[in-house]
Amino acid sequence: MELSLTIAGIIGPILMILAISEYLNFKIWKDVHPTVVYLNGLLLLALGIIVVRMHNLWTLNWEVTITLIGWLLLLSGSIRMFFPKTPQLKKNAATNILLLVILFLGAFLSVKAYFT
Repeated sequence: MELSLTIAGIIGPILMILAISEYLNFKIWKDVHPTVVYLNGLLLLALGIIVVRMHNLWTLNWEVTITLIGWLLLLSGSIRMFFPKTPQLKKNAATNILLLVILFLGAFLSVKAYFT
């Protein structure tokens, strides 16, 4: 449980800041160079591997959220590295919903880490 709270305390604020900053600066991804996408994928992959190696728990409680996020980071980082020239997401309702889900996940983990 202590490891889960520590990881949640790190990932939660990161996800919240990521969602807000992506929403406010969405235009930077319009004409992004594939090298930047590749490097972004490398960071996501590294974080995903760290989370999965340290916290690969498949329990039926809130802690599984951390494991799922780790696997999603690993997967999305790999996809960005293998396909850096793929067009980035366009700003639309679906993208806004995705960013809102990321924001809520970050808030959920932050509340668990800092107020439990």
